[in-house]
Amino acid sequence: MKEAKKNGLRLFKSATLVAAIFASNITQAEMFNTGKVLATGGVSMIDGAGGGGITPWATITGYATRDGINGNLHYTYAPLANYTLHSIGAAVGFWDRFELSYTKSSLTTGSTFDTLGLVFDTVGGLTDETAGIPVSTGIEPFNTTIEMDIVGAKVRVFGEAIYDSDNLIPQVAIGGFYKNNKNDELLTTLKAAKTKDWEAYIAATKIFFPINTLVNITARYSAANQTGLTGFGGPDGDDKEIRPEISLAYLLRKDTVIGVEWAKHGDNVNGQSVDVADIDLTGLQPTLGTLGLGNLAGTLTQNESDWFDAFVAYFPNKNLSMTFAYAMLGDITITPDQHGFYLSLQASF
Repeated sequence: MKEAKKNGLRLFKSATLVAAIFASNITQAEMFNTGKVLATGGVSMIDGAGGGGITPWATITGYATRDGINGNLHYTYAPLANYTLHSIGAAVGFWDRFELSYTKSSLTTGSTFDTLGLVFDTVGGLTDETAGIPVSTGIEPFNTTIEMDIVGAKVRVFGEAIYDSDNLIPQVAIGGFYKNNKNDELLTTLKAAKTKDWEAYIAATKIFFPINTLVNITARYSAANQTGLTGFGGPDGDDKEIRPEISLAYLLRKDTVIGVEWAKHGDNVNGQSVDVADIDLTGLQPTLGTLGLGNLAGTLTQNESDWFDAFVAYFPNKNLSMTFAYAMLGDITITPDQHGFYLSLQASF
């Protein structure tokens, strides 16, 4: 009898252990859920936050409801006239309330920048005008690459963009980014005040299901030049300003969204020339003329334009999205008319 009781007790303990493990697995499985409606998770912007391509929205990335966690890996490729942007990262949404993201962006330059690098490399011996010591422009002849790390966070404050479509109250979130640009010498040459800085934003997003339309308005508090890819601030300092951003999206069908975006940019370095020491280019004028850089001083004048894009996002399922867009980015530093297509891929889990 005692032996039977011992065996029964062992069996009970074993069953309890198996049940606990099974319950734990169920809890973990349920924690990673995808309860939101297809496409309402949005895509990943180039800074890594959930939203559009160039603008953060108030929605939390992924498809998780208030009972779970969902995340993604994302990659954006944008070949422009004089640059190519690669952006890769990951983001996680917690309980449809909080979002964390990390993205690494790299901007490879070509054409005019390659030519400038070749010119400065050929001339050599650049010195600081005031200190009389050698300096580096940070512009390489054929391999100038700008790299930036971006850490982001977002919190939904109130509202429900998806399920409260019968009222006009939007979903509102606050968020921010910390950006660290790795190109100190180049950003000094471009007259940026800082190579690392933070940004904050508040976003309001509303989805009107009766007309299949999403409206997002974001106010970003920033001193970034070209989202920070060319630094922060300028010769007059690094004071931040509020910059508006707008996204409009229309659901063509349950798995396809089209839309447009606009993001206001700053003018910290508008009209400024690339900051290099005075050098005698007389002997190089014929060569520069054949390269279209006969008036080098004029060519070195910087400007920054607002960003626009028009996009189509396709969601074959909740684990994958593909965004195709045409980006109109205007002037970037010393190069005008930076327009082109971009592709963004997102894998959710």
